[in-house]
Amino acid sequence: MLKQETEGVIKYHLNHEFTAANPKWDIVAINTWRTLLYQLKLIGQHADRYMGYGYGNISQRTEGEQFLISGTQTSGIAKLTLENYCLVEATDLASNTLYSSGPCNPSSEALSHASVYQHDKSIQCVIHAHNPDIWHATKDLKLPCIAQGVAYGTPDMAHAINQLFHSGRLKHQSLFTMLGHKDGVFSFGQDFPRAAFTMINTLASARQLK
Repeated sequence: MLKQETEGVIKYHLNHEFTAANPKWDIVAINTWRTLLYQLKLIGQHADRYMGYGYGNISQRTEGEQFLISGTQTSGIAKLTLENYCLVEATDLASNTLYSSGPCNPSSEALSHASVYQHDKSIQCVIHAHNPDIWHATKDLKLPCIAQGVAYGTPDMAHAINQLFHSGRLKHQSLFTMLGHKDGVFSFGQDFPRAAFTMINTLASARQLK
């Protein structure tokens, strides 16, 4: 049986500089899609799920390896503002370290987002959602997945994501599940419509199995 992990716990070494939100951050697209994912309960917070902790997060590449990401424990907010995002400036997977700035700490899954961005420069956005239908349908839908023994937000998870890319399984499928992170699923793409459609289309396929 999968051990229940506490959501939102940052497991990497975080070097964060608290600063005011940068008014130049363009959050129109990321916030529009994040609100839709919240309405679909792919991101959110409910008392009867994950011990009441928030779940899910979203990010958008800015330049190079830098990206905007929703802050830790902001998942229960219906519509985010600039104050709920921060900038991940650099990551060091070898030392399990992340450098960021902004009005809030980055999501506990920021290291996993970084791993996706570092692998493919064409990827412009990443969605991390929680959905039991997709997660339980991993085998039936033959979805790429991270093994059950790999914990979220760790260097092992980041390396496992790299291995999944190198395996070729993500060449034609821009979504994977995390069997060691209850209901955890990632999608990514060159833009939010593609990344979100992949997630929603997979959800529809999973529900048809029932």
